[in-house]
Amino acid sequence: EVRLVESGGGLVQSGGSLRLSCAASGLTFDEYAIVWYRQAPGKKREGLSCIGASGHSTVYSDSVKGRFTVSSDNAKSTVYLRMNSLKPEDTAVYRCGAAPIDYCTNYFTDYEVDYWGQGTQVTVSS
Repeated sequence: EVRLVESGGGLVQSGGSLRLSCAASGLTFDEYAIVWYRQAPGKKREGLSCIGASGHSTVYSDSVKGRFTVSSDNAKSTVYLRMNSLKPEDTAVYRCGAAPIDYCTNYFTDYEVDYWGQGTQVTVSS
C-alpha cells in the first residue's frame, strides 16, 4: 500500500516558520517527483512546489518563491517544505502528492499525481 503522510502543520504567528514533512512508503521513492499543494476554504487548490525524483530539480510558484524551500532526503523517502515569513494568507490545508516525473518544470501543476497525502493544516495568525 502506498502512503504519503504529511506532518508539521500547526498554528504560527505571522512572520514565523514551519517545516512540513511528506513521508512516503510503499513506492519507489526515487521514481517520483513530489508536489506540494494547498487549499484554503473557498479557494481553488494552489500548486506550490515540485521537487524532482532525483531531488536535483525544484520549482516554486510565484506566491511562495523566496519564502518556501523544498528538499528531499531519499534515504528517508521524505520531502520537506520549509516555510518562512509566513503570512495569514498562507493559512490552508497543505498536501503532498507523488507524480511519476523525473524532472520538475514550471508546468508541474499539470502533472498527473498518482498518490496524495491526507493533508496537514497550517494556520497563520496575524
